[in-house]
Amino acid sequence: MAWVCAALLGGLGMGPLEDSGARQDVLQSSAGLRAVERSAQEHGGSSVEMFPWLTPSIQALTVAKDHTVYAGSFGMGIFRSSSRGESWSQMNSGLGDLFILSLIEAQNGAIYAGTLRAGVFRSKDRGKSWHAVNKGLRVLQVKALLAQGSVIYAGTGDGVYRLAENADLWTVVTKGLGETLVHALAMAPDNTLYAGTSGKGLLRYTAKASRWTRLRHGLVDHERLVENFIRVLTVDRNHSLYAGTFDGGVFLSRDGGLTWKPISRALPNDSIRGIVINKRGLFVATGRGIFKSVNKGQRWTPINNGLTNLATQVLADSRDGSLYVGTSSGVFRSDDGKSWVRISKGIQLPSEAPHKESGGED
Repeated sequence: MAWVCAALLGGLGMGPLEDSGARQDVLQSSAGLRAVERSAQEHGGSSVEMFPWLTPSIQALTVAKDHTVYAGSFGMGIFRSSSRGESWSQMNSGLGDLFILSLIEAQNGAIYAGTLRAGVFRSKDRGKSWHAVNKGLRVLQVKALLAQGSVIYAGTGDGVYRLAENADLWTVVTKGLGETLVHALAMAPDNTLYAGTSGKGLLRYTAKASRWTRLRHGLVDHERLVENFIRVLTVDRNHSLYAGTFDGGVFLSRDGGLTWKPISRALPNDSIRGIVINKRGLFVATGRGIFKSVNKGQRWTPINNGLTNLATQVLADSRDGSLYVGTSSGVFRSDDGKSWVRISKGIQLPSEAPHKESGGED
């Protein structure tokens, strides 16, 4: 079986193609990395043919406590930087799937990666090696990861699971979600767990109730339709909950998700890819760049100076106040919340197989 990276294109789709008798499954990310998997009898192994001048789409970012930055790409695995993104090394040893959907650092410093087709992988050595941690998972598409205390939560294609950080067995967080793809997870200070889904909107779980409750009131898009597709969730220090939707903008709840109001009507794009709240304000990543608000969405200011690719995919912050954004062509960093610098040296689509790591840093 061989992988051929065909192009960097937008959209999301899947379908069969025929080429000289070989079956091709076209898989295209929302960020735009299209890969063509050719299954032909003459291929006994696995190889990759890439265009060396292209940079992969970055779908996941996390900044560790020691300021190491990890970037998950769609098709080229995981990259690591110990220099705030000035240079990167590819860290794929043991990684069973190069299509990365989520990244998180656990309390004990381990890094967890959620993949498209091979579940969760854990690294205890800063990404040098990865090991699958999938016992208990029924579906291996892992779109969301959340670290809360000593517990890791995973949002998968059939619900939410939890894992003690030193354990290897996932357990389902009660039942009731059914075969629902969970895109986002957030935990409030009172330990209420929220799940943003594709099709069932937003749900809330408390240990006391021991069940999921669907939260609908006020979550409507601009055409007054119920917004059932939640991509991003964030909770601030005042317990306010922010929900970013696929095409309905951003919503704010001040009462634990019981009622909502839209706060992004002034944004030029309703496709929300990331939400970060820090001392500088509220930052939202959209399909047309990054926007900032200092009054909880009453007014928005574009902050795209230096951001040469407005097709954002993920937004993350670090303890030093810097912001990192993953786009369909690499990573950018902002130190002041106003302008961006591209930091993609070492992140590219190489001509060799992806499991061969690039050199550069320890």
